[in-house]
Amino acid sequence: MPGENLSRDEAHERAALLSVDGYEVVLDLRSAVGDSAEAVRTFRSETTIRFRRTGEGTSTFVDLIAPSVNAVSLNGRALDPAVVFDGSRIAIDGLADENVLVVDAQCAYSRTGEGMHRFVDPEDGEVYLYTQYEPADARRVYANFEQPDLKAPYRFAVTAPEGWTVWSNGAGEQDAEGVWRFAETAPISTYITCVVAGPYHYVTDSYERGDLTIPLGAMCRKSLAKHFDADDVFLITKQGFDFFHDNFDYPYPFGKYDQAFVPEYNLGAMENPGMVTFREEYIYRGKVTQAAYESRANVILHEMAHMWFGDLVTMVWWDDLWLKESFADFMGSFVNAEATRFTNSWVTFANNRKAWAYRADQLPSTHPITADIRDLEDAKLNFDGITYAKGASVLKQLVAYAGRDAFLEGARRYFKRHAYGNTRLADLLSILEETSGRDMKAWAKSWLQTSGVNSLTPAVTYDAEGRITELAVVQEGGELRPHRAAVGLYRFSPDGELVRFARAEVDITGARTVVAELAGEEKPDLVLVNDDDLTYCKIRFDEGSLATLRAHLGDITDPLARALCWSALWNLTRDGLMPARDFVSVALAFAGRETDIGVLQMVHAWTKSAVTHYATPEWREEGGRLLAEGGLRELRLAEPGSEHQLTWARFFAATAGSDADFQLLEGLLDGTAKIDGLDVDQELRWALLSPLAVHGRADEGRIGEELSRDDTATGKRHQVRLLASRPSAAVKAQAWAQVVESDTLSNALVEATIAGFVQPSQRELIAPYAEKYFAAIERLWADRSIQIAMDVVKGLFPGLQDSDETLAAADAWLTAHESAAPALRRLVLEARDDLARALRAQACDRLAA
Repeated sequence: MPGENLSRDEAHERAALLSVDGYEVVLDLRSAVGDSAEAVRTFRSETTIRFRRTGEGTSTFVDLIAPSVNAVSLNGRALDPAVVFDGSRIAIDGLADENVLVVDAQCAYSRTGEGMHRFVDPEDGEVYLYTQYEPADARRVYANFEQPDLKAPYRFAVTAPEGWTVWSNGAGEQDAEGVWRFAETAPISTYITCVVAGPYHYVTDSYERGDLTIPLGAMCRKSLAKHFDADDVFLITKQGFDFFHDNFDYPYPFGKYDQAFVPEYNLGAMENPGMVTFREEYIYRGKVTQAAYESRANVILHEMAHMWFGDLVTMVWWDDLWLKESFADFMGSFVNAEATRFTNSWVTFANNRKAWAYRADQLPSTHPITADIRDLEDAKLNFDGITYAKGASVLKQLVAYAGRDAFLEGARRYFKRHAYGNTRLADLLSILEETSGRDMKAWAKSWLQTSGVNSLTPAVTYDAEGRITELAVVQEGGELRPHRAAVGLYRFSPDGELVRFARAEVDITGARTVVAELAGEEKPDLVLVNDDDLTYCKIRFDEGSLATLRAHLGDITDPLARALCWSALWNLTRDGLMPARDFVSVALAFAGRETDIGVLQMVHAWTKSAVTHYATPEWREEGGRLLAEGGLRELRLAEPGSEHQLTWARFFAATAGSDADFQLLEGLLDGTAKIDGLDVDQELRWALLSPLAVHGRADEGRIGEELSRDDTATGKRHQVRLLASRPSAAVKAQAWAQVVESDTLSNALVEATIAGFVQPSQRELIAPYAEKYFAAIERLWADRSIQIAMDVVKGLFPGLQDSDETLAAADAWLTAHESAAPALRRLVLEARDDLARALRAQACDRLAA
């Protein structure tokens, strides 16, 4: 991987030297069809780049990662591939003012989700291709200048196997020779070009608005077609286009709008203009909750926002990745709430997305939203909770600070002023200063150019009659920021509901801010700082409010306020300020009353993490038993056929641990047990079978029987995960070898194997691999693609060996490997920090024993 890296300085020098007029890319993909067992296959890639020299110098390089190069010519002069190509770059010199470079190469199909990914459907043997490039994998498919600020128009031509259809960014058609030729794109960056090819199931529609017509397409593998609800995808797509056209005053600029749901995808989705790609898990094979549909809608709208934030206007370098990702993450929830049926999407944002941000912002690797990205490896790791969720949270704060109208007017001017260009932070701030009249530089310094999360705690005093004499908000943290926030006062109604009776919206600055508007109010039962979730902070409580939540959290009627309180209690638990067993107690008492299904799913995940990581080892068995008993109780109480019933069924399966639990799961699988209204479809069957495999009650034969019921790509991933999850030393050794010592598994099966290998109930069984992990990771980082290396380094860190000895082993590795790749060190440092946090939380929980 080091030879494949590209530094910011190198990119800056190259951008100063040249500008690109256009690309013509010709791909021959006919080799994709054949014996799927063959380990390595390549395809022919011919690229013509027309570019001009605009600066000083006569030499540069072109990016290409390929097994071999057949020929290279510059301005008609042949270059020797053996001399100029080193495996990741082609050196070129003797540049003229105007240049034509032609590269003829054999590029490799991928099984890691990077570059041109090739997938064989086990259900019908069909082959499917798609590309995924961000941040810098277009060079695995064609020669290019792989950096976002060297935009250019593209023309693609693709020869594919007979019977296939091919899609790219522009509209295309097949000529008389069978070649698929595509319209030239607008100027775009390399990382958002795209090719999708294969016998995909394809559905069409159109979006019409005045004189504007946008052809719409949606596709998936043929074997998934029976599950594909394209109508709902198109509905959300049209609602998104309505919102963006109403508010951005810049018509969608890229012609058609196809959306492909593709297999073994590493990301949630990718914003290739005119050809958006999604992970196919967004096609639901069984019954799912509305939270799943809301999540898919959010991703659809997130990617659509990128058509403006990222594709039309692109950051100069990955330092300003937030200029697209933070905006898209914010707009996903913004548009969902205002233009679709998911009107409570800000509840999901407060409870789910911000949890990601809070975790990332407390890691030693936290960074400002505008990050210092030295090279491509840094860029790859910065697609994180800071860039996405914290950035989106800060933009929500900006809307409260500057005003909605000023924010949207700023966006409109930004698009018109910088269309098809590249920008930096200052370009956006200058426009927002125009529209809001606010000092954006000071705001940006506090919110975009510093790291860390503040905590806001109410400090309240009362008079003899129980009225507030003073309510202040105390701010703690490294950088004391300006917050536009609301403070809500809640009390019990006559029928026992906890409702808001007073609210003040204020500017919080410095270490202590008095909220004068609330003086004289009656004593509340709950003071909620950051009511309505306007700012980004960790919410803390005064003693009385915390006591109220412990006893009455489920009585809060407002779903957003309730979600904020759940999140705040979880942050207290993670920070070692609330015993894990206390969080479990609150969850078991009130999760059954949670009406928002997305919040309930997050509470389930947090509760399992509390027992697995933050509870003392001595209490884990009891904690697990309480979770299983609570899960089964709520499962039986849930409305038959409801999404809550399905959610509790999955939670019960994930926490089952007793013989009685396992007998019920076996009965649900073989039909001898029933729970009224619970539809045990194929996806739920895998969930019910999983704990049986983990606890040794389902062997290889039984898992194979389930695969025979579901002999699909998804079924294969479940089978691989369950096989690796069995409680056997031989099984663990085989799984380790498949992931660490071999590179034959695809990205999806690597992920599945790791998920099966790491089981909380098998700590002793996998303990020997802690030492092996630290011995292997530097070699693995050097040998594997960065995506696979990241998955393995993160997924196999021995965090379940939660002891001071493991912490010391991580520290020893970091000390002994100071010269290791910074991205690798970051991953180990983050995992080490999670382990240290767990040990601190366990110490807190031990005090409650």
